[in-house]
Amino acid sequence: MTDLRYLPDADGVTEFEATVVDVGEEYVVLDGTYFYPGGGGQPADRGTLTWGGGSATVVDARKNHGDVRHYVDADGPLPDAGTTVTGRIDADRRDRLTRLHTAQHVLSRVALDEFGAATVDNGLAVDGGWVAFDGVDLDADGVATIERLTNAAVERDLAVRKTERPRSTVEEAVPEGRARLDLIPEHVDPMRVVEIDGFDVCPCGGTHVDRLGDVGRVRITEASTDDGGTERIEFDVAP
Repeated sequence: MTDLRYLPDADGVTEFEATVVDVGEEYVVLDGTYFYPGGGGQPADRGTLTWGGGSATVVDARKNHGDVRHYVDADGPLPDAGTTVTGRIDADRRDRLTRLHTAQHVLSRVALDEFGAATVDNGLAVDGGWVAFDGVDLDADGVATIERLTNAAVERDLAVRKTERPRSTVEEAVPEGRARLDLIPEHVDPMRVVEIDGFDVCPCGGTHVDRLGDVGRVRITEASTDDGGTERIEFDVAP
């Protein structure tokens, strides 16, 4: 089983050493990794693995029955099991996705508090993110309010804490409409929780900044409603 070393709060580590435990035709499994393997709307990290006499580009990372498979593109043979490798994560890409993911948490909480909008889905890409809401009909003024209050929260530069907590305490702390706890398997206990000091708490395995001030300016780039009445807000962050 691959040790997810970025949990609960080592989001900032982008270079590490690990030992190869398994090798496939297109992937390498390590005993531990800081590569985020994707999930919760956040894409997997990219980067490189290097070892004595060889290197490979990590083009994807995915969980597989407790392991993390680092899918690679290499010119030569992959390292044998037992080889020590150095992993280097694309730090700029990780930083951007980390900032976007934290911005999404703030935006979702603002929409819930101000309009009773429940987050039902979300996604991130390097060029921006989106959130889908149920239970709300937003007009242009509502969208502007969400953007304004999201940035007001970011400007408070609140601490962002990543911890593991018993599932029962998480279920008590997370308000209705903030997260789809019913979709998280019952065996996930404890849960990794992202808490924005005095503002929000939400179970999440993704990467996040340590303080809201690191997010940057949040800008809503588009808002739309689908045929089923679900509101979708697209957003971006700038330094």
